Amino acid sequence: MTKWNKDKLQDKLPFLHARNIAKNAIRNWFISQNFYEVETAQLQTSPGNEVHLLGLSTIWTAPDLQNQEMFFATSPEFSCKKLIAGGMERIFEFARVFRNRDLSPIHTPEFTMLEWYRTNEDWNKVIEDTLAICKNAAIANGAENYRFGQISIPISEPTERITLQQAFLKYAGVDMLSTITENCTTNRDEFARLSLLSGVNVDDNDNWSDIFTKILVAKIEPHLGISAPTILCEYPLPEGALAQKCRHDPRVVERFELYICGVEIANGFGELIDSIEQRNRFEDAMRQQKEIYGKSYPIDEELLEALKHMPPTSGVALGFERLVMLISGARRISDVQWDEFKGG
Repeated sequence: MTKWNKDKLQDKLPFLHARNIAKNAIRNWFISQNFYEVETAQLQTSPGNEVHLLGLSTIWTAPDLQNQEMFFATSPEFSCKKLIAGGMERIFEFARVFRNRDLSPIHTPEFTMLEWYRTNEDWNKVIEDTLAICKNAAIANGAENYRFGQISIPISEPTERITLQQAFLKYAGVDMLSTITENCTTNRDEFARLSLLSGVNVDDNDNWSDIFTKILVAKIEPHLGISAPTILCEYPLPEGALAQKCRHDPRVVERFELYICGVEIANGFGELIDSIEQRNRFEDAMRQQKEIYGKSYPIDEELLEALKHMPPTSGVALGFERLVMLISGARRISDVQWDEFKGG
């Protein structure tokens, strides 16, 4: 049994102080940009519909509901998009979210996600937002560098930007897009062959997305955000279930991730607002989830209806505690949480 430790809280106080300063600075930045702060529900009819996104659930035991299963939000995304469809134009939320995952220095089942959306502005604008938010939170804390482990990057360091195709060619020697046709079907066997040539092993039951992830983790991510903050962008369509296709190449989508000090901080999109295509992508993802995990999640029909009324929108999800770690020098995510997850 874990025992309560007063000294542990005392050790965390400097990091928690940095957390408060960062949160206030970020909130003030959003207010200056004419955003509304929102608070969406934590209990949802669906935790999301991405293949490897696993949620936590509870049972609503009201008699007339016949013990309906409800899910703790893995993200406020679906709820925020419904607000956008209802007429909101700029919104942000410090959302408490839950994911069924392992513990690590940068992972925990319960954490705070900062999420925001802009209507009628493209994804390059929310990339600018992301960099400004990180820098403002650091400056408010008097930090001159982002730090994690042995890596330190001046906050003034210019940001690097690289596409997935460029990164796969540069760091793995793999022509990723050659394994995706113009009508967006994937060639799993060719990708497996290229992966083996790059030195990344492939299992017989690995699908295209599994191979993508193995190469990304082994060959690409170790180079990201090491000497400068890095924007990794233009993800292949199979890895962008909620993003719209890029105009210049339908094989890739308007999705980016920001890496700082080797840590993935934010994930953003030019949002997909075609309800028919979104349904097709969700259904395909849930078929894969059922095959892999033996269970899949319901599709949020209300979201699909809302997409029919949603204007062009761009949005970002940023791991708030991860950002606080980078600007405070904390070693693990639990150092910057008021009440950390302990399990058993």
